[in-house]
Amino acid sequence: MADKQFKKKISEALGNDVLRGALGRFGDAYTIARAKAYEGYDFQSISDNIAEVKSYAASHLEEMIDQFEQSATARGAKVFRASTGEDAKQYILDLAKGQDVKKIVKSKSMVSEEILLNKRLMSEGIDVQETDLGEWIVQLAGQHPSHMVLPAIHMTKEEVANVFSGHLHKLNQPVIAELVKTAREELRKSFLEADMGISGANMAIAETGTLIMLTNEGNGRLTSTLPPIHVYLVGIEKLVPKFEDATHILQALPRSATGQQITSYVSMVTGPTPAYYPDGTVKDKEFHIILMDNGRRKMYNDEKFKKTFQCIRCASCLNVCPAFQLVGGHVYGHIYTGGIGTILTNFLNSEKDAQNPQNLCLQCGKCSEVCPGKLDIPQMILEMRNRMGEKEGLTFTQKFALDVVSNRRLFHSLLRMASVAQKPFTKGQPVIRHLPMFLSGLTEKKSLPAVAKVPFRDVFKTVKQDVKNPKGKIALYAGCLIDFVYPKIGEGVIVALNEKGYEVVFPEGQSCCGAPATYMGDRSNARKCAIMNIEALEAEKVDYVVSACPTCTHALKESFKELLHDDPGLAARAEELSHKALDFSKLLSDLGGLTPGGDGVPLKVTYHDSCHLKRSMGVFAEPRKILTDTSGVQLIEMKESDRCCGFAGSYSIKFPELSGPILERKLNNIEETGADVVVVDCPGCLMQISGGLDKQNPDIKVIHTAELLLEKRKKLQKNTKK
Repeated sequence: MADKQFKKKISEALGNDVLRGALGRFGDAYTIARAKAYEGYDFQSISDNIAEVKSYAASHLEEMIDQFEQSATARGAKVFRASTGEDAKQYILDLAKGQDVKKIVKSKSMVSEEILLNKRLMSEGIDVQETDLGEWIVQLAGQHPSHMVLPAIHMTKEEVANVFSGHLHKLNQPVIAELVKTAREELRKSFLEADMGISGANMAIAETGTLIMLTNEGNGRLTSTLPPIHVYLVGIEKLVPKFEDATHILQALPRSATGQQITSYVSMVTGPTPAYYPDGTVKDKEFHIILMDNGRRKMYNDEKFKKTFQCIRCASCLNVCPAFQLVGGHVYGHIYTGGIGTILTNFLNSEKDAQNPQNLCLQCGKCSEVCPGKLDIPQMILEMRNRMGEKEGLTFTQKFALDVVSNRRLFHSLLRMASVAQKPFTKGQPVIRHLPMFLSGLTEKKSLPAVAKVPFRDVFKTVKQDVKNPKGKIALYAGCLIDFVYPKIGEGVIVALNEKGYEVVFPEGQSCCGAPATYMGDRSNARKCAIMNIEALEAEKVDYVVSACPTCTHALKESFKELLHDDPGLAARAEELSHKALDFSKLLSDLGGLTPGGDGVPLKVTYHDSCHLKRSMGVFAEPRKILTDTSGVQLIEMKESDRCCGFAGSYSIKFPELSGPILERKLNNIEETGADVVVVDCPGCLMQISGGLDKQNPDIKVIHTAELLLEKRKKLQKNTKK
């Protein structure tokens, strides 16, 4: 659970309209620019190549380091292997003192930020000057970068002008061109006066000892060429085997980072260049390369996190993250920000520093979709969360709630009691619009659905299935929301599958899929839920197991296997279940879809893609086909149809201040379509979006695909029976 200080940081960021405006505008522009930059390129192929190259380098790390050192040394470089950040700082400090260095200029180096290099050097009386515009602005402001590629994105031109005025002792107007001109004039003097240059690198080529740096300013080249001593500070994950391997990263890095075809400067340095000294002498400069570990080997040697070496530090994961776009980088606490930054912080700094930021992840998966290194960042963060839960434990309230959920009989008994106890708040309506006292915040921006008077497991017993000579048998897994909140969805699933000639069964022993426990870091209770459902569903006795909740489907297909991999018997049963489990829209599509038809009544609908359904299972065309095959339905695509609605399970309870604005954006996109109905395939999204529309625009209804089919095909069913 996030602590109060962290919550305060979030509140301050959300209250900063300038920050939110800058992040929002950049996020919107980035999506368009990135798509345009990749036109004509096969992103999947490029990603595959990057993953192959980087994973090979990582799995042959010692060989790559040896080869790089030999190649670089043969060309005049001095290579130092730093096990820790302290080793790297001490090497640079000793070098500076030994050469009587008074002034250092620096260019693009997140690694130096990681180890707080500037602070150490300046404490020893050495003047350290950042030279890239964003880093220089942040340095003058006494801050650290808020973004790995755009370090000063959180500042306005007015704020920058004030910072310049205060430090340069002359008035600076908030005109971008003038501010850039001022920076250029001031920084040029630093290059000429510097005794040493320090920079990072985007790639280190083992084959040739070459360092490659991509920048949009010439400062990187000036830093690496003008001073008589230069130090490259490079993380060992930047190694790639051959020069030709760099082409894949060069194709992806600028496109994924800023939506550019290529950056303004691509600098390739192999060995020292001549240095021109004040006395007129010319000789090769001192050229040092520090290959730094500082926790990277530990990260790679951990099976769950080894793919982090495939990251090319493009920051595309930040640019598309709904949470990052609201709060920016400084909320994340340490140097690295966003989803990948949380993972890096965990290994390169400390688990404690990553404990709060990991909570910001919605698990929407958008970052993995755009990652050119093919990292499953949400899954890694989930692993961190579970490890933290096992190590630190959950709060009493969280643990108690999850213990209850994993006890089927107790959990279901409490839900039945809630259906009666909620009456004072529902006032005869299927929603709860107001809650008292400390619970009032839960219904401030959205209403909540009421618990169904009769759960689906009871409704199921009354449903008549008239299927003659059934083709087979399908087990329906309802999950918590369909079973106890939206039983009509379950009825729609049965009717559709009966029409395809299948008998539907409902195993009584099923209960919560364990997703709440998984996403809150309680692997023990998640495992209990997995075992309980595997035993209840008995997948070997049915042809398919269908769910109308993508989160549940993901649990049935993936999570159970992961949770039970250490028990051969249960693992085999989990594998059997995984093969047979399908989400409703996918199964219906695989079975050939329904016969086109319906009641013919015109209905304008728009469709919201659930994160799990589209990104985890690749299902998005199937529900659209089902909808457009339904007579009378006109599908109108909404803007950002696959952007998270902000529900994300317990996230909407833990972070209502973040969930709310994410939902608001979704609601505005829905309203722009002019649709009468929003169709979803996830009960969680149904709960979130319908709750928001109930407050903002109750004329727009929200319905699950299965329930819409149930309503629109009643007339067809009657005609068929006649």
